[in-house]
Amino acid sequence: MKLAVGQFQVSRDWQDNASTIITLMQQANAQAARLLVLPEAVLARDNQDSHWVINAAQPIDGPFLGQLLIASQTLAVTTIFTMHVPAEGGKARNVLIALRQGEILLTYDKIHLYDAFTVRESDNVVAGETLPPLLHIDDFTVGVMTCYDLRFPEMARALARQGAELLVLPAAWLKGPNKELHWELLTRARALENTCYMVASGECGPKNIGHSLVVDPLGLVIAQAGERPQLVFTEIDKAHLSAVREQLPVLQHCRLL
Repeated sequence: MKLAVGQFQVSRDWQDNASTIITLMQQANAQAARLLVLPEAVLARDNQDSHWVINAAQPIDGPFLGQLLIASQTLAVTTIFTMHVPAEGGKARNVLIALRQGEILLTYDKIHLYDAFTVRESDNVVAGETLPPLLHIDDFTVGVMTCYDLRFPEMARALARQGAELLVLPAAWLKGPNKELHWELLTRARALENTCYMVASGECGPKNIGHSLVVDPLGLVIAQAGERPQLVFTEIDKAHLSAVREQLPVLQHCRLL
């Protein structure tokens, strides 16, 4: 299956971001990609105003997602990203969206909020409480996570034990000492320990690292972006996945529930 991973710098203007996403969707579809993974929080961002995610949040049936759904009607590619949706108490929910051909295939509210490294996502965002459902794209079963979820191996393992073969992660991974190292180490570990492919898309720009990547079930990076806006394509292979799982049957051998 051919897939694409895209990264860009999210702007303050949701209309600009919608236009960028539609262009990436069209480019991925034109190259026959079946999956496009985009970053976290693509609706709007202001790096100088941490409350902008609340001010700019839109409901699922708002104009931002509406434009993307209309644009996707003639496209075969499945697109995954997250956006902020208004929630109770003057906060927002960080909602992962998977869409294809004018339909929302699944939604997932981010479980693990980034209250670390002097940041408090929970000041603005309400945490989700349930694992996301699995998604089927061609002959791959897909499990989804969002950014900080990457640091919790229990979540990836739970999705893999439910049947996930490909793990997808939109992210906005903050810059900082050793943060690129953490990003690559964790994505490769989640892929290897669960014998899954993994696709992780990171926002780029002055605040976040970019460096989107695709990892194979043996933990090898098979595609990677740099720090600038980029759309990267690669192929993932179900036969390779099956061969790895036959040689390294960790999911069968796991005795801990």
